[in-house]
Amino acid sequence: MNNYIRNNQHERKIISVSKKRQITIPKKYFIILSFSNEVECILQENSIVIRPIRENVSDEFGEFILSELIEQGYSGQELITKFKETRRKIRPAVEDLLSEAEEVAKGKKKGSTLEDVFKQEDR
Repeated sequence: MNNYIRNNQHERKIISVSKKRQITIPKKYFIILSFSNEVECILQENSIVIRPIRENVSDEFGEFILSELIEQGYSGQELITKFKETRRKIRPAVEDLLSEAEEVAKGKKKGSTLEDVFKQEDR
């Protein structure tokens, strides 16, 4: 039996979930999407989206990071080292922000108001 179902631009495959809540990504999907050892798992409405981790997300901040570091006086090898260091901190910082936002959404923590945020900038 072929478990692949095609529908226009979508392709669906029925897969099993083990007793340990594990799934196996079909080889075809694994190859097409260029998965590696880790994936990003997103809860979206009534669905779970599993996709390759976008390694270049921190690169979106690259130009900003470089200009800040140059403004701080870094150059040459020291600039490269500091850039790599700073870029590695982006993902954990974003994860912390998301975690904090989740706590605020659940009412476990009080969120900042716009007034709080802009008052801090003025100081």
